[in-house]
Amino acid sequence: MATVELTKENFEEIVVNNDLVFVDFWASWCQPCKTFEPIYEEVSEEYPEIVFGKVNTEEDQELAAHFGIRSIPTLMLFREQIIVFQESGVLPREGLESVIQQARDLDMDQVRKDIEQEGSVDSGSEGDAGKA
Repeated sequence: MATVELTKENFEEIVVNNDLVFVDFWASWCQPCKTFEPIYEEVSEEYPEIVFGKVNTEEDQELAAHFGIRSIPTLMLFREQIIVFQESGVLPREGLESVIQQARDLDMDQVRKDIEQEGSVDSGSEGDAGKA
C-alpha cells in the first residue's frame, strides 16, 4: 500500500480501523521531509498490512497542532489507537523497520495497563493533557 493522505476529516477513522498506522507530519518546504519521503514510500510498499499516512502540516495545521507538532518531519506510530512511538527527524530505512518490529512485539495489554496506572498516578495533576 502506498502512503495515504491524512486530514482532520479521515484521521480518526483510519487510526480506529487499522491496527498499525504510521504517520509522517511533513511540509513541502522542508528539505529533511523531501529527503525522507522516498524512504517512507519504499517501506510503505513492503508493509502492506500497515497504513503509512502523511499529514501536510501546512494544509492541516489544526491536526498538527492537536498533536503538538513543533518540528518536522515528525513520525508517529499508532498501534491499536495508542501512540507507541513519536520522534522528530529523519529515520533511515533500518530505523523505520526497527520501530515497526518493536511495535509488533509490544504486549498491548501491558501497554494499556501501564497507561491506566500512569493515569491514576497523574490524575488531578495534569488533567487530560495526554489524551488525543
